Amino acid sequence: MTTFLITGGAGFIGSHLTEALAAGGGKVIAYDNLSTGKLKNLKAISKKKNFSFIKADILNEKMLGQAIKRVDTVFHLAAAVGVKYVIDNPFRTVEVNVLGTENVLRLCHRYKKKVILASSSEVYGKNESFPLKEEDDRVLGATNIIRWSYAATKAMDEFMALAYYREKKLPILIIRFFNICGPRQSGRYGMVVPRFIEQALKGKAITIYSDGKQTRSFTYIGDTIKCILALSTIRRAYGKVFNLGSREVVSIKELALKVKEIAGSNSPLVYIPYEKVYGRDFEDMRHRRPDIAKLEKYLGFSPRTRLREIIKSILCENKKL
Repeated sequence: MTTFLITGGAGFIGSHLTEALAAGGGKVIAYDNLSTGKLKNLKAISKKKNFSFIKADILNEKMLGQAIKRVDTVFHLAAAVGVKYVIDNPFRTVEVNVLGTENVLRLCHRYKKKVILASSSEVYGKNESFPLKEEDDRVLGATNIIRWSYAATKAMDEFMALAYYREKKLPILIIRFFNICGPRQSGRYGMVVPRFIEQALKGKAITIYSDGKQTRSFTYIGDTIKCILALSTIRRAYGKVFNLGSREVVSIKELALKVKEIAGSNSPLVYIPYEKVYGRDFEDMRHRRPDIAKLEKYLGFSPRTRLREIIKSILCENKKL
């Protein structure tokens, strides 16, 4: 039986991946310090014989090594995530995303394990090419703007991973996520879709940061898991970087209006300057859409779930709570 380790396994993406791997018959270990992940995300599989949970930090090299030694493949998703979290915890962000990933890569090399590394569209920084290709340049702001520290840490993760692949022949696969969303995602750390939905359901003002004309692509968690699992089985995909996202583009104002309409909410739209939320030195990018031609070439498919259906899936979950 193939054994998998998912760091950040109690998180939003990690818990969905854990469920999918367990359903496929593999033995799955979820590894999470529960700083942002939640045990309730794993409730559906908590009693399955092929599942186990380790509460530990990826900075704990001893415990991480013991876990990695027991498995065949590591899905490394653990990271400091969310704009709000990054700005409020700048040191922790760098420590976890860089030193934690270094631990994972070093131990996977030591024990000869495959690694699927979760990266982010954030690595592109302020590059607003439309759409963004894996080989496009990174455009980052000044180092005194904390906003860009996350982008820098995820880029360093990629550099380290590719160095291990090229010099040490460690099987590495890098996937850059573009705004993954769906059930279980929290709006607590700045994720816009669940935040808008929560506000709409409570009849509160839907707060749009800046002018709402910035555009994004939102990707359904179910499509994301399907792509991760498929890519992880393709040998020639290792040593490469893949964008994983949706081609559907929407402005943040349009997103708010869709949420309001689908939820049947009377919530007003309220615009708030970035500096009132994140401080004076905050910067953001206006547009972000992935080029997923490479993903489609390797898989023969790509994310297809429309934003309307994504919103409905999250609304359905929230109404049950």
